[in-house]
Amino acid sequence: MDKQQQRSTLERRVLENLSSSILLFDQAFILKYINPAGEMLFAVSARQVIGQQAADLIHCPGGTVESNLRRASESGQPFTEREITLPLADGREITVDCTVVPLRDNNGEEELLVELQQLDRQLRINREEELISQGQVSRALVRGMAHEIKNPLGGLRGAAQLLERELPDEALKEYTQTIIAEADRLQNLVNSMLGPNRLPQKRPFSIHQVLERICNLVQVEAGDRLRIQKNYDPSIPDVVGDFDQLIQALLNILRNAVQAVGNKGVVGLKTRVLRQFTIGNERHRLVLKVDIFDNGPGIPESLQNRIFFPMVSGSSDGMGVGLSIAQSLINQHRGLIEFASRPGETIFTVLLPLESS
Repeated sequence: MDKQQQRSTLERRVLENLSSSILLFDQAFILKYINPAGEMLFAVSARQVIGQQAADLIHCPGGTVESNLRRASESGQPFTEREITLPLADGREITVDCTVVPLRDNNGEEELLVELQQLDRQLRINREEELISQGQVSRALVRGMAHEIKNPLGGLRGAAQLLERELPDEALKEYTQTIIAEADRLQNLVNSMLGPNRLPQKRPFSIHQVLERICNLVQVEAGDRLRIQKNYDPSIPDVVGDFDQLIQALLNILRNAVQAVGNKGVVGLKTRVLRQFTIGNERHRLVLKVDIFDNGPGIPESLQNRIFFPMVSGSSDGMGVGLSIAQSLINQHRGLIEFASRPGETIFTVLLPLESS
């Protein structure tokens, strides 16, 4: 490989691993190149959009994309527009800084390079790091508290058993049995707060096997009233993880969604792949995204900052350990659970790296 080829390969590698979205247009504003971050941002593949007009891909406010490209072309100078709200085809809106740089290719033909830096991406990363940190702190506190509770509980139960043997009246044993039963109930509660107590036993499998299993389970529990919408990407590669632990984590989330809609409403599952995606502060080439959504009343704002803490529940009859355990299990797989909620729409998003650790 000569030096020119080596340089070309290096440049392509750099472009494909940038977190900024890079798009290259010719002088007629037709797309010639888009990097993986751009594909992820617009939720398209390069094959789909190469050859499209700029205005068909980038929907600037007021339809100004081509006039902005023309301005850079005519002036020969790069320019940047800050904090542009960019609507996407799927209905989302993102905030970006947009830089346009006029270039010339090896044949002297004019090209225009567009760089989109997503400002809300850094906010998302900060929020993810906070979620991970909160989970670690809460688990440490719960483990310490559980240790302090377990010792006196064991002594209480043992004393009740000894007392029961010495009682002369059989009728009095009802009281010792109550003490033993309540000690056992508290022990089970502490164990549930502690969450998973073993490391994941990882192997490759399709995430859709897990999703079909949890759908069958909640369908049996809910009966004919429940309809689950499914939108799967069949091209997703196998995830490497603990099959049973992922069932437990995703089942906890899906049950919450079913409980939220009650006897009527919509619950759904959606799977997609994200490329060059950051979870916390770790970058991954491929990430699995599983959305579990419902159109219930939403999570009260007063609970949203604490929803992954143990013993926090939006339900009057719930103990509030399901989401805490789910987050812990997904964290053990180097992933994360996020959510967005408002009245009429709640989405829990599970992010899992698609590389074996």
